[in-house]
Amino acid sequence: MGSGAGNFLKVILKNFDILAGPVVSLVYPLYASVRAIETKSPVDDQQWLTYWVLYSLITLIELTFAKVIEWIPIWSYAKLIFTCWLVIPYFSGAAYVYEHYVRPFFVNPQTINIWYLPRKKDVFSQPDDILTAAEQYIQENGTGAFEKLIHRADKSKYANKTPVFA
Repeated sequence: MGSGAGNFLKVILKNFDILAGPVVSLVYPLYASVRAIETKSPVDDQQWLTYWVLYSLITLIELTFAKVIEWIPIWSYAKLIFTCWLVIPYFSGAAYVYEHYVRPFFVNPQTINIWYLPRKKDVFSQPDDILTAAEQYIQENGTGAFEKLIHRADKSKYANKTPVFA
């Protein structure tokens, strides 16, 4: 009976990363995310949203480089330790990685250019381009000129329509 328990313990220790990985990276974060949704505090929401963004990036990297990663013998343990650092709120690892690496990439894409190509203006960076152009037109020509422009556009829109039942 003692050898059976010893063998069971050896199997558990040998496969610790396989057993603990889903608990650390999925089960606890899912539970904590649901609790965060139910609280009024935005701090825990940010922690878990940040974690899920990083978890998605890790999974994407793993899927992309699976053939290379399988040659790294300690990958599963390194990932488990890194995930623990991200998940445990005491360390705030998710917030640290997000603030120092992920956020600068998305907030100011000109500062980090991994392809060394000149960036074109991002269409989605300024969703109010029409409003900006309208404000600039008003500043240059006045509100009266802007109203005339709108009135002229309305006239031409209705003038170009031909009646369907003519």
